[in-house]
Amino acid sequence: MDEQQLDFSWIVRPNAHQDISVAQQLFPVAIARTARAFHRQIPGYNQTRLVSLSNLAHMLGLGGIYVKDESQRLTLNSFKVLGGSFALFRLIQKKLGVSDEKMTFDYLTSEEAKAKAGDITFAAATDGNHGRGVAWAASKLGYKCVIYVHSGTSQPRIDAIRQYGAIVRVISGNYDHAVRQLAMDAKAHGWTVVSDTSWPGYTEIPTWIMQGYTTMFLECQEQLAGLGITRPTHIFIQAGVGALAASIIGFYSALFPDNPPKFIVVEPDRAACLYKSAEVNDGEPHDVDGALNTICAGLACGEPSPLAWRVLRSDADVFMKVPDYIAARGMRIYAVPLKGDELVISGESGAITLGALYSLMTEDKAHELVETLGLNEHSQVLLVNSEGNTDPINFRQILWDGAKHVPKEFRKQW
Repeated sequence: MDEQQLDFSWIVRPNAHQDISVAQQLFPVAIARTARAFHRQIPGYNQTRLVSLSNLAHMLGLGGIYVKDESQRLTLNSFKVLGGSFALFRLIQKKLGVSDEKMTFDYLTSEEAKAKAGDITFAAATDGNHGRGVAWAASKLGYKCVIYVHSGTSQPRIDAIRQYGAIVRVISGNYDHAVRQLAMDAKAHGWTVVSDTSWPGYTEIPTWIMQGYTTMFLECQEQLAGLGITRPTHIFIQAGVGALAASIIGFYSALFPDNPPKFIVVEPDRAACLYKSAEVNDGEPHDVDGALNTICAGLACGEPSPLAWRVLRSDADVFMKVPDYIAARGMRIYAVPLKGDELVISGESGAITLGALYSLMTEDKAHELVETLGLNEHSQVLLVNSEGNTDPINFRQILWDGAKHVPKEFRKQW
């Protein structure tokens, strides 16, 4: 790898998958079925589509590219509601002491359940999508909600949270500052924190959130089976604190323990805390400092979730960090597909993996990694479009105005 001529970097981990016990403990298929059984009861639930970009796959020399499109999940433009709603389900279930069978959505929203649960205020810190999902779930269930955002959060993301009745508080600094302030204030006010990142002594709720995400992977497996595909051979997955990445890697490692897909974790280079953790390579999660100033708002996290890192350090094959223009390129590829491929509306965090895959397959200097991963005409690659157009201003600037354009030296001449 010649880092002077490539502006994205990677770390290959040849010893991945030697111990999948954590994945099997956290993500057994029975838990995924419980999560989906709950989500199916939510009014408006529909299975999101799996999009085949077959013509793009052919252009890049791959067997297939499949995109789990979460841009229309429960009208919330993001997968995050799956985790937040399942965590609230588990929290109230634990408080009431009832079984999965009795804990239906109807019972959860009943006056009896709310009277027994008492007055609860749910609270979360967010870059946008997680907070919106928690606010939506709290509103549906009839509970109060407080959401903390950092000072760099865009107004459209704040407005999207407030529309569900949540109180939004803006904290100076970045996402990690918002998480810390929330933890202190929640303790003082007696709020129940619903965080997708973990810290010492706080792991149960982040576990439930990650398990809630597995609903989409069960859907995905059924959709792939309908196409005659047993499993993806490669999964490119985006990461902030690592919760989504850990959930998909844990789910597929537990489901295919003897032959898991290759897992490639992709982060923006201005917030690559997981990459740094892999680079230090002492088994512990490591933070990155600074403003975390990336267009990928949902991935702008400087502190890994220790719980998620337990899965990633064991089972991720490759960590990549990429510049913002690669995420912007992914958005434009989705929005202007090759003839015959379907259009996908994707925000910055949703598109970073497609941008990374395209860059990897078209840059000669990346041939070493392509060979190591075995990306070829037999590969069936899975991506997750984790969000739609969640920030219309940035979306238009990138799609209409060409913001974060691809440097001339990295433009492919087809």
